[in-house]
Amino acid sequence: MQFGQIWDDRDPDHAPIRLDDAIAEIRSHDADIIQLQEVEHARSDADQTAENFERLRAALPGYHAHFAFPRPDPRELPFGIGLAIFSRTPLTATFAEDLPSPPIEFDFFGETKTPTDRLLIGARTTLDGREVALLNTHLLAFFMLKTDSRAHPGQRLRIAEHLRAAGATPTILTGDFNVRDHVGLAAQFAAEGFATAQTAEITWRRMPYVLDHIFYNAPLRCVAAKVVPTLASDHLPLVADFTWA
Repeated sequence: MQFGQIWDDRDPDHAPIRLDDAIAEIRSHDADIIQLQEVEHARSDADQTAENFERLRAALPGYHAHFAFPRPDPRELPFGIGLAIFSRTPLTATFAEDLPSPPIEFDFFGETKTPTDRLLIGARTTLDGREVALLNTHLLAFFMLKTDSRAHPGQRLRIAEHLRAAGATPTILTGDFNVRDHVGLAAQFAAEGFATAQTAEITWRRMPYVLDHIFYNAPLRCVAAKVVPTLASDHLPLVADFTWA
């Protein structure tokens, strides 16, 4: 949700922040489970707050919530940061796990930088009498650093370990995977028993990539999935409906 910054074709980098637009978009789908990336605007460690998350929580009465930042890091760039899970049913076994980033050097407005770590969060809830595991992540955009996650597979492998450990537990994994080769990503996670809800439509306005996914395993059946056109963010919401397989 790029901390509530809307999309403006004329000048996307300086589009206004209108969190109310993001909230209205989220509420319009009346979802049982809502999983969000880039909830907050990254600031210096001393100034970092979770004000967007608190506004979201107030705007979503009746939902239980889990939120986490990656570990504090003074190298963090002023982009979107922080992951959230909202559920109409209580959340248990919540966790947050840092995903280390490799020390790749890149230029940022004339300064040499290295990327900060990314994040995976998770929880469990009970839907229709059955326990469901929820996972949500935001991986490093290696293609923005002129390299590829296939050359630096650590974060993807950590996610794959969680999928492998899911076993027969109904599990949903969402996220901004920041992988241009969505076919290769889908194949990697298919080897762990997970399918993605859709690959036909792009989910990012800046480049024609399918970066965002909802993965699910065999106890679940995806009966509908759509990418929703909206100007509330540079990413497009992905909505899916599930039943038991």
